[in-house]
Amino acid sequence: MTTPLPTSLSGLLKRTGLLSDAQIVALLQHTQQTETTLVHAIVSQGFAAEDAFLESLAMVLHLPFVRLGAMTIDSAILEKLPTRVVFQYNVVPYAIENGALLVGTNDPFDTGLVDALRLASGMRVRLALALQNDIASAIKKFYGVGADTMEKLMQDDNRIEVAAEDAMLKTDLSELDQEASIVRFVNQIIWEAYQERATDIHLEPMENQLRIRYRVDGVLHQTPLPSQLIRFQAAIISRIKVMANMDIAEKRLPQDGRIGMRIQGEDIDIRVSTMPTTYGESVSLRLLMRGKEFIGLRQLGLRERDEQIIRKLIEKPNGIILVTGPTGSGKSTSLYAYLHEINTIDQRIITVEDPIEYEMGGINQVNVKAEIGLTFATALRHILRQDPDIIMIGEIRDFETAEIAIRASLTGHLVFSTLHTNDAAGAVTRLLDMGVEPFLVASSLEAVVAQRLVRRLCPDCKRPSTPDRLFLETIGYPVATLDTTPIYEGVGCEKCRQTGFRGRTALYELLQVTEAIEPLILQRSSSNTIKQKAIAHGMRTLRDDGWAKVQEGVTTVEEVLRVSEETD
Repeated sequence: MTTPLPTSLSGLLKRTGLLSDAQIVALLQHTQQTETTLVHAIVSQGFAAEDAFLESLAMVLHLPFVRLGAMTIDSAILEKLPTRVVFQYNVVPYAIENGALLVGTNDPFDTGLVDALRLASGMRVRLALALQNDIASAIKKFYGVGADTMEKLMQDDNRIEVAAEDAMLKTDLSELDQEASIVRFVNQIIWEAYQERATDIHLEPMENQLRIRYRVDGVLHQTPLPSQLIRFQAAIISRIKVMANMDIAEKRLPQDGRIGMRIQGEDIDIRVSTMPTTYGESVSLRLLMRGKEFIGLRQLGLRERDEQIIRKLIEKPNGIILVTGPTGSGKSTSLYAYLHEINTIDQRIITVEDPIEYEMGGINQVNVKAEIGLTFATALRHILRQDPDIIMIGEIRDFETAEIAIRASLTGHLVFSTLHTNDAAGAVTRLLDMGVEPFLVASSLEAVVAQRLVRRLCPDCKRPSTPDRLFLETIGYPVATLDTTPIYEGVGCEKCRQTGFRGRTALYELLQVTEAIEPLILQRSSSNTIKQKAIAHGMRTLRDDGWAKVQEGVTTVEEVLRVSEETD
């Protein structure tokens, strides 16, 4: 049995020593009016920190205060409480002691809680106080995302048989929609990804499981899920396809679609792609924040010299500016930042994209549709008749697109585009390899910005490290700076999911096509020759920019090595 609460709740709160009489009166009135829990009210009103209050309350009530996040809980203990009870009362069973089930809760003032848990478990119950975030993390870790929804589905045998059928009909899915279980589970997956700041969700059918992974800060993380999820694989994938207006009966061919959602007042576009695999359709969802404010040049993470150069370049009346890097290196973000800076009432801006990732007010955006013949090249030919001042091309993929882009720049248009190359100098040789004449490249290309994304160190848990100087010397790190500038590492905390990183920033390499570079282009010099000449004239390589951000405490040596190649 747990210790009974004192008859005077105000007296109990007074004994914690954290609240004044006036605060206690205000709290009790607030909880009566809003029907919120007392602990939540104390924290939300700013009267006390959650951990400090729960520790003091635990002493007053003679209850343990536990940190569930660091625990490993045996599955036999977790099974003592049904999943629905865990979710309904927001509790986690974590141990058995002297025949009693120890259960972590954030709300010890729920008078019927102990009786409900005793009835559900068939055991004596002792409460312990735990942080709300610890409880939420433990529930996700040990029960899996959407576990309560899965349990409800498992209870309905008829629905299970329909949901598991490979040849599911739309009528079957509509029945599930009415019951809302599959709908709710899919929404939970998307909501969880949104909370984790994920950019992608991957549903991957395996032989014995449906694996779901989120890409957070460029790195994939597997999310814990109920073990019985595989039984509802067909229903879950069909639900996503219905949301994306795809053909749910077509499982042999890849499909693409879009989902529009609104989460906490924020509009989100989700690009959906399906691909048939050995054990079923693999589904990838790309989350794009439609209402997201655009990043300006100041927020891109450029060093001051490079930022000033780019500001001058994007004000030019004509020429080509290329942004290069692999998929997922932030090229689109940079291009939108450039356009955002020059998006004024006296400039006509037209973009050709595949697909349109972010909607920007004040510019004309064209979505490529190759299936009806609207390619980059076709769109560009017609765009030139639309009297644009500035053109943005999502990607230069072939000679035809490259030639039209270059001729547009030579006829008085400022052109932005992207290429997939390893470094800035590689963009020059790529254009030449496509068949563009060297004199056209030299006369039209203004600059190339190569970039990579690295994870930012979590500001809440980063600390100075003691690196191996010999190793740093071998990779070209400026070890002379170690005496005055420490290198930091991430420890891991709740705010960064124990990864030590939170958010991303970019490394840049800005190559200007100057009078020193133009002759090398005309001579078809190698990319390495062009790169070395640019370095001699002040260009900082991706790795050099990375070392600068390591010295600033923004990222780590390992992150820089992960995304950049050593300068020849």
